[in-house]
Amino acid sequence: MKKGLLIVVSGPSGVGKGTICNTLINKNKDIYMSVSATTRKPRNGEIHGKSYYFLSEEDFKQKIKNDEFIEYAKVFNNYYGTLKSVIMEKIEAGKNVLLEIDVQGALQVKEKYKEAVMIFILPPSLEVLKERIIGRGSENDKTLNIRLNEAQNEIDMLHNYNYSVKNADLKTACKQVEAIIIAETCKIKIKKQ
Repeated sequence: MKKGLLIVVSGPSGVGKGTICNTLINKNKDIYMSVSATTRKPRNGEIHGKSYYFLSEEDFKQKIKNDEFIEYAKVFNNYYGTLKSVIMEKIEAGKNVLLEIDVQGALQVKEKYKEAVMIFILPPSLEVLKERIIGRGSENDKTLNIRLNEAQNEIDMLHNYNYSVKNADLKTACKQVEAIIIAETCKIKIKKQ
C-alpha cells in the first residue's frame, strides 16, 4: 500500500490558510486534518481528540523528552504540538495528512520529516493582507504593525517551502493546493541504491 503524504500549509496570519484547509477537508474525505496537542484548558464545546489533545503540562514535557512531537512550541504560556504517532499512523495507512501550522513549526517538521510537502500561502500583497487583518476587527495599531512585520518575516522564509500559492481568489487558491496534492500523490518515488 502506498503511504500517504504529510502536507504542511503555512502563511501569515490573515492570509486565509485556515479557510483553504477547511475547504480541502470538506471536499476531500481522503485528507485527514491533523489535531494538535495543547496544555491549555478546553473551551466550551471543545472535544478531546477532535478539537485538540488536551494534555497536562507534565505530560506534554514528558512527551517532549521522549521525542514524541514532530513539532511543538510554547505560545502564551501554553504548549502546542503535533504528535508523531497520530501523524505516522495515518500516513502509514495511506491517508494524506494536512497540517496547518506557523513557519517555526513547519521548519521543525521539515527537519524531522524530509518527505513533507511544504506549501506557503501568500497574500496578493501586504496591503491586501493589512485590509484583511483590519477587517477582522481584532487588532489595534500596535498589534496590527506587529502582525505585518511578522508577516514579512514569514514571507522571507518562503525559500524553505516546495510550493507557494497566492490567495487572491479563494476558489483558485483551493484548486492550486488541491492540484499540488494530486501531483504529489502521483509522483514516482525513486529508491536510493
